[in-house]
Amino acid sequence: MEQSMQHQVAIITGAASGLGFAIAKQLSALGVQLALLDINTSALQENIAAFGTTPAIFEVDITNEVAVKQTIDMIAAQFGKIDILVNSAGITGITNTKSDATSTENIRAVFDVNFMGSYFTSKYVIPVMLPKKYGRILHIGSIAGKEGNAGMLAYSASKAAVIAMAKVQGKEYAETGITVNAIAPAVIRTAMHDTMPVEQLNYMTDKIPMKRCGTLQELANMVCFIVSPQNSFTTGFTFDLSGGRATY
Repeated sequence: MEQSMQHQVAIITGAASGLGFAIAKQLSALGVQLALLDINTSALQENIAAFGTTPAIFEVDITNEVAVKQTIDMIAAQFGKIDILVNSAGITGITNTKSDATSTENIRAVFDVNFMGSYFTSKYVIPVMLPKKYGRILHIGSIAGKEGNAGMLAYSASKAAVIAMAKVQGKEYAETGITVNAIAPAVIRTAMHDTMPVEQLNYMTDKIPMKRCGTLQELANMVCFIVSPQNSFTTGFTFDLSGGRATY
């Protein structure tokens, strides 16, 4: 895999922490050139030594369509191509709240980051990939998007939309050399989960047959395969990373 991915160019959103940071480090170790997007670029600058190759860092709000398009145009111009897009930016929003008590503002905010952000990046990356007849796009979904977590309406529904988008885009570009997939992790221990109420986290972990959280390394390993040239006949699919929780 290392030989075949050297000198490829990958965009990773939400790269300053958690899933995005782990994925970026793993891809960098394989010789992939990185364009890292986050609204908090100071964290990336502080940890730049963690990457095997020096990444290009872009401060961008992925909920801003104009800013996303401008950033992708800059990346395409700088590198001459974009081979990989991993949409890992995401927020949980307010949790442990039943639907009748939810905030409309919070629902919209979570959808803006989790769904619209992934929509914007893929919308403007695909035209860059099409002339090369090659591309790998991965949307980070969630087991919550398959099953729905009680008390997490905004997060579950937005991740369900992300999974549906991967299915649609996978079919749309199946004959172009571009694959579009999703991954549905169960609980992967990150700082995002440290902000959740204990009751919400326990509710999610108790559903995992392995009775533990997944690790960032396990996620990064699977992601690297999904976006590799070797994964050439799978598109529109949602990969399971759930410790046995997913049954379909």
